[in-house]
Amino acid sequence: MRIIFMGTPDFAVPTLTALAEANHTIVAVYTQPPRPAGRGKKLQPSPVQREAERLGIEVRYPASLKDVAVQADFLALEADLAVVAAYGLILPKVILDAPAHGCLNVHGSILPHWRGAAPVQRAILAGDPVTGITIMQMAEGLDTGDMIATVRTPIEDKTAGQLTEELAELGAQLMVGTLIDLEALHPVAQDDKEATYAAKIAKSEARMDFSKPAELLEREVRAFAPFPGAWFQLDGERVKVLEAHVIGMNGAAGTVLDDQFTIACGNAALRPVRIQRAGKPVMDTEAFLRGKSIPVGTVLA
Repeated sequence: MRIIFMGTPDFAVPTLTALAEANHTIVAVYTQPPRPAGRGKKLQPSPVQREAERLGIEVRYPASLKDVAVQADFLALEADLAVVAAYGLILPKVILDAPAHGCLNVHGSILPHWRGAAPVQRAILAGDPVTGITIMQMAEGLDTGDMIATVRTPIEDKTAGQLTEELAELGAQLMVGTLIDLEALHPVAQDDKEATYAAKIAKSEARMDFSKPAELLEREVRAFAPFPGAWFQLDGERVKVLEAHVIGMNGAAGTVLDDQFTIACGNAALRPVRIQRAGKPVMDTEAFLRGKSIPVGTVLA
């Protein structure tokens, strides 16, 4: 098939690669424009742009798809299909309708649950036992289109980073399989009454509130790893927690209970396993404690 691929982050890369390896013709790749990053704030291409350039595919990164000239260029590609994976721009109706088979989206949840920007993180925060990938025929609403194919995977104790990587690979495999006989598949409408919304993660959510139950805080640690990172303050310094265990101890919320840095929560306690101090590499808590004494009874903010 003649395919336009539209995606930006690492999550989208396996699907682009898999489509190319399956001998589909990728006529163009649309992605977000290069952004300043790093200490030098140099413009950096998106992961999808880097992969497209490696594959020798034309890359386009318009600031918007509402421009008439941009739309004309899109239509001129005469694609059979557009495949979209975490692109980051709203697709106007003229774009949705342009390819012969419309636009298919690789979405990181089992729709209609967790429509929106942060389905992986919200599923972890909610304590969902499973999540997955839905291949969806895109419509004008927010992730409201008919479902074409799904695949599930257990969440278990995975971080958002680990789960996103797994879902990216599952999505790539599912998309390639879906396109083998696309016209024979029967899209299923979503039940809007079952829909839940996965709002974008705000940085303010990542500050740890030890009055919450330890079980919830442990899910926050996983949902916010690797970014933005659940954090608390210690002696005026921000400390991120990248891994933690729930411990059956109790005390006043935010109080250090033992020499292993177990922190009392609203219910039970949380023991950080891997942490990161501001501007420092990630390290085991055990190594951190060898260099910094935190007395029992210390109260964290």
